Amino acid sequence: MKRIACNPRRDWQQRVEESGLAWHSSDVPYWNESAFYRFTAQEIAELERITNELEQMTLRAVEHVIENRLYSRLQIPPRAVPLIEASWHAEPPSLYGRFDLAFDGTGPPKLLEYNADTPTSLVEAAVVQWYWLQDTAPSSDQFNSLHERLIAQWKHLAACFPDGRIDFCSLDDLEDGITVTYLEDTARQAGLSTSCFPVEDIGWNGGAFVGPEGRELRAVFKLYPWEWMVREEFGEHLADASTLWIEPPWKMLLSNKGILPVLWELYPNAT
Repeated sequence: MKRIACNPRRDWQQRVEESGLAWHSSDVPYWNESAFYRFTAQEIAELERITNELEQMTLRAVEHVIENRLYSRLQIPPRAVPLIEASWHAEPPSLYGRFDLAFDGTGPPKLLEYNADTPTSLVEAAVVQWYWLQDTAPSSDQFNSLHERLIAQWKHLAACFPDGRIDFCSLDDLEDGITVTYLEDTARQAGLSTSCFPVEDIGWNGGAFVGPEGRELRAVFKLYPWEWMVREEFGEHLADASTLWIEPPWKMLLSNKGILPVLWELYPNAT
């Protein structure tokens, strides 16, 4: 792995905004085109292998927490436990998660955290980064098929959604809003019917969660943490409603930092 200095595109702000990245600058620049990282094919293969291995390890950690009822170690509220256990045993659909790894190109990658419930960074990773590559090094390639894999996963999950429909919601926030809009676009490309609205527009009609127009919400992708949802006023209805949520409730265990010591105990010799 090499860090290579380069010159930012002359109109990079406009270019990334056109690709959907409107939060590219702040006091500390978020999007930085002054350098890029070049990996060998062997390093890419190792990162892919480690990621797949970590996925299996984290699933085993979830199973361990549930089987041994270690919820208090993760400070999971009692209200959330039935949701977690029911969703784990029902095996509802899941779309994606994001491993954050530390890697110096010499030693093995190290897990920093697993954002398995509300992962962002999709627009910059799947779209903006790709257009940067096309502008600056069109003859090079990128180990990045996020966009295509998201569409493929939506197609794979389509049978799980009543009437081939899934709704999208998030906080009324620039980054979250653009992220769910992008995900909605990939779902539409997969042939699904969709709508998108702020999460605060979700209501409860006494028997079901409903959207802004009073329509029952049967399948929802929510960019809104489960640990917040279960503490909301409507949280008491989550176990009673038939809404299919993506990501499923058991993902709140993996997005909890308390899962890291559980992983360490289960795999003490992991490098």
